[in-house]
Amino acid sequence: MKNLDFLFTPKQIAVIGASKSPQKIGYAIIDNIIKSGYQGKVYPVNPKEKEIAGLKCYPAIGEIPEKVDLAVLSVPAHVTLKAAQECGEAGVKGLIVITAGFKEVGGEGLKKEKELLNVCRRYNMRMIGPNCVGLMDTHTPLNASFARGFPEKGSISFISQSGAMLLSILDWSFSRGLGYSRFISLGNKADLNEIDFIESCAKDPNTKVILCYIEDVTDGDRFVKVCAEACKLKPIIILKSGTSAAGAQAASSHTGALAGSNRAYDTAFHQSGVLRVSDMNDLFDLASAFATQPLPAGDRVAIVTNAGGAAIVATDTVEKYGLQMARFSKETIDKLRENLPAESNIYNPVDILGDAREERYRFALEQVLQDENVDNVLVLLCPTAVIEPEKTAKTIIEMKNAYPQKPIFAVYMGGQALAGGRNILIQEAVPTFTFPEPAVRAVQGLVRYANFKKHRTTAKPVQLKGLDQNAVKATFYDALKDRRLALLGYEASRVMEAYGIPISKIELATTAAEAQAISEKMGYPVVLKISSPRIAHKTDVGGVEIGLHDSKAVAKAFERIMDRVKHHLPDAPIYGVEVQKMVDEGVEVIIGISRDVQFGHLVVFGLGGIYVNLFEDVSFRLASALTTREAVLEMISETKAYSLLKGYRGKKPADMDALIDAILRTARLARDFKEITEMDINPLRVHHRGATALDVKITIEQAGL
Repeated sequence: MKNLDFLFTPKQIAVIGASKSPQKIGYAIIDNIIKSGYQGKVYPVNPKEKEIAGLKCYPAIGEIPEKVDLAVLSVPAHVTLKAAQECGEAGVKGLIVITAGFKEVGGEGLKKEKELLNVCRRYNMRMIGPNCVGLMDTHTPLNASFARGFPEKGSISFISQSGAMLLSILDWSFSRGLGYSRFISLGNKADLNEIDFIESCAKDPNTKVILCYIEDVTDGDRFVKVCAEACKLKPIIILKSGTSAAGAQAASSHTGALAGSNRAYDTAFHQSGVLRVSDMNDLFDLASAFATQPLPAGDRVAIVTNAGGAAIVATDTVEKYGLQMARFSKETIDKLRENLPAESNIYNPVDILGDAREERYRFALEQVLQDENVDNVLVLLCPTAVIEPEKTAKTIIEMKNAYPQKPIFAVYMGGQALAGGRNILIQEAVPTFTFPEPAVRAVQGLVRYANFKKHRTTAKPVQLKGLDQNAVKATFYDALKDRRLALLGYEASRVMEAYGIPISKIELATTAAEAQAISEKMGYPVVLKISSPRIAHKTDVGGVEIGLHDSKAVAKAFERIMDRVKHHLPDAPIYGVEVQKMVDEGVEVIIGISRDVQFGHLVVFGLGGIYVNLFEDVSFRLASALTTREAVLEMISETKAYSLLKGYRGKKPADMDALIDAILRTARLARDFKEITEMDINPLRVHHRGATALDVKITIEQAGL
């Protein structure tokens, strides 16, 4: 994508629909541009006025004596297309369309929005909006919006799909002391969207951290690619609203039931390095942490406190969020023992007691900060009668400057009595909280991002051999020709074989004699299963017989299955009975595929068998990411199944290489065949040597074939 400098650092701005009336948005935009200190040329455009805000007013953009980089449109919706057309003819590079009344109002508005986008495409203009608040850059400086006020200069970029959210956050930030580099209102995202601005902010030298409030993602594939690159440069923190599963598709498989829109967003964010938060407080707590603190070397946390109860809460939260309580060196412990009161706790958390004054905080902080086993420090202060909140705040700031490589977070647990100290800390860029839990979450965010940067893999993709795409296409074609979207067991078996995914082969028998012949060829013992597109749960209708050890048992089982199924479901179409050889014991896992509308195919891995939905011990990845052994192993290690696979309570370890290969091949199958909507390999039995799929369900769609 070309850079967007013409939006953030334009040399000229035209405001089309500029007004002299303070009650109108056209006035607010002109007023904001001027008051922000913008140094470029500003051209009001309004055919009814000669001058606005001391500036010459032009009747049309085409009459401005030079080309304009950026035009802000604040005119009624019915004249917006004409205004955009005139901008295009005048050589404008970018539009900010403030005007509402487009796709957000329904069908006719959507039609107008498409026409507006076509105008932009025709003249190679880029557009923010329509229906947006505008854009700000504090370093230009520029406030091309109708927001009230202009943020302090800082290093946080905030991208918002909601204009009201942006306005509220801007107003709130004045009391919080946060500084921003950019504010961007996306509006309807007809052209430029969150991906474009994440990419732009990642390259902006004045931005240290990127915040987003979004309701959807426009292009899932591009989002993941852009964020993965942007996160190498700076952290991206996203609050994604609309997390309910109401819009998820009806699922016919275990994987489909476990997946869903929100799961796909979680997976995409995790995979690309994005930090997802669940509320606005966490969004800006993390923003403050990243804007002011160094990335920690590790996840070890030390706590210094004057209150035992607060320390217990903090310690519990550290463990809850997967961080480690630091274990001090002997030297640190000895110094703490020698210099603190006998009643103090000298191990982590360091409790310096309720009568602690500033000098005791100073000593304890210095000892834990210089300990090489400490990566992060929390300072807790409760309002006892002898505290010195302002002096202690200044000491914390001194320690922050003396140990700049270690993040320090302050928790001032009180109100008015601690306000002075809290204000000193905020002014000097120390993240300060009222309670321990959000402070620990902020530490965790720093640690997660530091780990992402540290463990970025450069592993080479595995080159898979023995993939027969034509065999899969032929199998899908046969099912669709038969007016079926769900493959039968023997058809799914063919797909597995075509992609080298190990399976206990399934063959279809239409008579008892045929079942006997197949069984003799396979070898005993075997399993028989009814084959019908209408029967998903075969055991419920007596459609399964297991542990058949000879030809006579197979014949009798065939007849029993047919009789039971015809009794329970007399109208169900029956293709025959599937014959499958039973296999050795092993760890039962699930590998599945589910297709998400935004991000494409997700691959699931976890404990398999009948308890998969009960325990939900699963991890997800986008199929596009599963191309290396390292990526697959990381996915496996996130589940409890990993402990079983390594060998639990004296059992032999399972064949990890065979499992990794099966997952890689499943992901490749998903990438090669977009028409797969859902697939379950459940269970895949992983043996000491090798692995075997026992049951496979595949659902496809007509499109794409």
